Amino acid sequence: MKNTGSWYTVRADDGQLLECKVKGNFRLKGIRSTNPVAVGDRVSLTLTLPEGKGNVEKREKKTDEKFGWITDIEERRNYIIRKSINLSKQSHILAANVDLALLVVTVSRPQTSTTFIDRFLASAEAYRVPVYLIFNKTDILDENERHYQEAMVRLYQTVGYECRQVSAATGEGIDELRPLLQGKVALLSGNSGVGKSTLINQLVPGAHLRTAEISDAHNTGMHTTTFSEMIPTPEDGYLIDTPGIKGFGTFDMEPEELTSYFKEIFHFSKDCRFNNCTHTHEPGCAVLKALEEHYIAESRYQSYLSMLDDKEEGKYREAY
Repeated sequence: MKNTGSWYTVRADDGQLLECKVKGNFRLKGIRSTNPVAVGDRVSLTLTLPEGKGNVEKREKKTDEKFGWITDIEERRNYIIRKSINLSKQSHILAANVDLALLVVTVSRPQTSTTFIDRFLASAEAYRVPVYLIFNKTDILDENERHYQEAMVRLYQTVGYECRQVSAATGEGIDELRPLLQGKVALLSGNSGVGKSTLINQLVPGAHLRTAEISDAHNTGMHTTTFSEMIPTPEDGYLIDTPGIKGFGTFDMEPEELTSYFKEIFHFSKDCRFNNCTHTHEPGCAVLKALEEHYIAESRYQSYLSMLDDKEEGKYREAY
């Protein structure tokens, strides 16, 4: 239910919440991860009392309160993963076993880059996680920003992603999100400062998550969520609140797979002359032709190239 670093809050089958630590060394398909157990994982436990043999680290708890060791993780149905910013060969799992993801974006204060959006969408496609784009802060947009947001919505809806325009501050559009959450485990993600905590406070009465003002100096968000947590919703599901992320480095993807994670590029790629076409320079490339004829958005194609560049040169650019 919650990961605060070395400690994990686990909900047992009887509903009891237990503080646990990991026993053993978990690996995901041989991938080194900064968080071997992720929020959303189903795990096996052994229980122990804080005193005596098998003692868990001392904490200020009641002496009769049980602690748990996480001894095993069930196979994950899916997960959202990104490259760890500081450790290029390690990954960070945002959440596991999710039914959908809500990616909260803003066109202003702060502006979410299309590259960040596209990288998140491609990662979700890789693990078959449906994504809804939630355009927040519609109440503060001027006329030009509103036109830009409408253009963004048209672009992503044309590609095949459902979009919602809301204001977490005023409550506008919030009720339209509730049916999406019915009985679902939904990951909530986005850059710092896009209003995730305010949105959760609207969707889950009583959540009382801390919110912060946007930094005036850089027009960027400040982290108010420092750990991932599953929050029960009135719709009999869960929202997984995650810390705001500045970059989204893709992980565990092969260059030849990238095409299939961009829906519209994959659609046109079937007509390319060569089966191994990279859609960068080859003659008879149907993707380049579609780009020239504006069937593929330039921003989406540039995101594809940036990810292809990552794969070819092993790069990760934090600016994305």
